[in-house]
Amino acid sequence: MAKSDHDTPERIFTLAEANELIPHLNQRFTAVRRAKTVIASTKEEVSKASAKASSGGGSSVGALYIRALHEISGSLQAIHELGVVLKDVDVGLCDFPYKLGGRIVYLCWKFGEDEIQWWHETSCGYKDRHPLDGTTV
Repeated sequence: MAKSDHDTPERIFTLAEANELIPHLNQRFTAVRRAKTVIASTKEEVSKASAKASSGGGSSVGALYIRALHEISGSLQAIHELGVVLKDVDVGLCDFPYKLGGRIVYLCWKFGEDEIQWWHETSCGYKDRHPLDGTTV
């Protein structure tokens, strides 16, 4: 079977390039988590206001809720624009296309890790990741 154009990642990272993005990714995931907390804490109030919308209902937390949604959307878009493959928003799991032995694999990073120490095949996931060592990099 022939590979299609969308099988080829837009960006191939070096390990150093991927590691350089970790502070930026940490900021983005921190913002997403903060925004998700706002959404969770205002969800009930927003739901009540939404149910009364036809009669002019509103909520004082509506603006907070909308700002939180925009923060999440903006952060996820920014991560995508870097060429990073976002695998799990809640965990903060990201993959970076990487060339290893003439084939594309993913460098694998999870929010909270200081640097990238893992990789896996593009057909596999987090549970199948392998440690990076001097022979694979």
